[in-house]
Amino acid sequence: MANRLKRAKVHSIQTLHARGWLQRPIARELGIHRETVARYVQIAEGDPRDGPGGTDPAGQTRPNPPTGSHEQNRPNLPTGFSGPASLCEPFRAVVIAALERGLSSQRIWQDLKTEHGFDGGYDGVKRFCRRLKQATPRPYRRMECGPGEQAQVDFGTAAPVLTPEGQRRRPHLFRIVLSHSRKAYSEAVYRQTTDNFLRCLENAFVHFGGVPRTLVIDNLKAAVTQADWFDPDLNPKILAFCAHYGTVVLPTKVRTPRHKGKVERSVGYAQDNALKGRTFDSLAAQNRHLLAWETNTADTRIHGTTRRQAGQVFAAVERAALQPLPPARFPCFQEARRKVNRDGHVEVAKAYYSAPPEYVGRWVWARWDGHVVRLFNQQLEQVAIHAQREPGRFATDDRHIVAEKRGGLERGTAWWLRKARSIGPDAGRWAAAMLQQRGIPGVRVLMGLVSLTNKHTDVAIEQAGRVAQSHGAYRLRVIRELLKRQAAPQEQFDFIAEHPLIRSLSDYGQLVHEAFEEVHA
Repeated sequence: MANRLKRAKVHSIQTLHARGWLQRPIARELGIHRETVARYVQIAEGDPRDGPGGTDPAGQTRPNPPTGSHEQNRPNLPTGFSGPASLCEPFRAVVIAALERGLSSQRIWQDLKTEHGFDGGYDGVKRFCRRLKQATPRPYRRMECGPGEQAQVDFGTAAPVLTPEGQRRRPHLFRIVLSHSRKAYSEAVYRQTTDNFLRCLENAFVHFGGVPRTLVIDNLKAAVTQADWFDPDLNPKILAFCAHYGTVVLPTKVRTPRHKGKVERSVGYAQDNALKGRTFDSLAAQNRHLLAWETNTADTRIHGTTRRQAGQVFAAVERAALQPLPPARFPCFQEARRKVNRDGHVEVAKAYYSAPPEYVGRWVWARWDGHVVRLFNQQLEQVAIHAQREPGRFATDDRHIVAEKRGGLERGTAWWLRKARSIGPDAGRWAAAMLQQRGIPGVRVLMGLVSLTNKHTDVAIEQAGRVAQSHGAYRLRVIRELLKRQAAPQEQFDFIAEHPLIRSLSDYGQLVHEAFEEVHA
């Protein structure tokens, strides 16, 4: 006798098959043999009737389900769902509350097992959560900004440019939109470099006549070195630009374009309305066209959301709310990451510049503009500044030389004279008189005089200096000779007459007398 399944399980087989499931996964999911699944799939394909009063696999007429049966009392399921009620249905409110808290399907299944005695499988909970999400999608929150608070920035594809060689180049379309008025600025560039990005922003600020307080951008490599929704790493040049203009860059979450939805749609509008079907003979010609289009078309249209002209709202409200432009533009400079060599220098444009000794072997940021080279630590705090040198030249700050590595002559005459005077007044007077008499060669004599403190006391050197100066002798060898003569004299020891180890003279006399008697005997 053929196995007969309950109508709910038959319905599940037919539903999963209609959704594209293969027979083996259906059998594994429902816990039945795959040949049974195959048989019911064949019946479903041969007799697609699935309503009440149909025919079951044994050929018998299926009665209509009684009133109040499981099928009629099945809870409301999402549109497009058919099949048996889920084991999670009694816990619908618990699951919905967990989803609103942002819990995962795995966590919900674990909590149902431990806290509510749920005995179903994880896959069933996962499907139930998916159905609930499809049935009740969470609406996005629309964010509106006050005048001058925010601008959104994005790149798209610009119109092709014909080069003099007849080739077609596709530039990038930079577009920035003020979030309150929807006033925008567009510019075409060939490459999305950091310098091009900053120049486009700067041109936009000049076009607006002011600076918004925040800039919302995506995670383009020209601005963001390490994407992170909570703590992104920005290009140091971007940070310097923001400090110059008094604004802040806020990157969006990765793969979340809705965080800057105003400019996302605005880029498409510029591409379709201003550039579609057009070709330009130069990048400058395309930018002139974009500027005229912004003024004559984009600013005068009735915006679909605000229902007002963007140019009119900007002139009436937002222009005055923007921050003022700084007196000068952002200085153009180059920058690169450099490692401080063992000699305490970094290479910048084929020249070499010193860094503080504590940065040897560490990374610093170098910025140069053709006139000045600045070195910054990883916190972008300036640690050194030099005038830019020609290739192959060295620029060394005296403060960056370790004291132990300074040569004697590098310290200077005044430094050595102070060291000599610290020995004593007589040594200081002798050193000053010696320098006056001997000139530049006397610096090494000073170094020799100070080095004597390693072997002799200051008092001895003072005495030698006083004697040498009284005789007008200003050679270091005279000081050395005087120090030798000052050595302590050899001590004189007094002979003692009596000691337990010393015999008396009478003993020696008796010994001599006995010796004579032996000889004459």
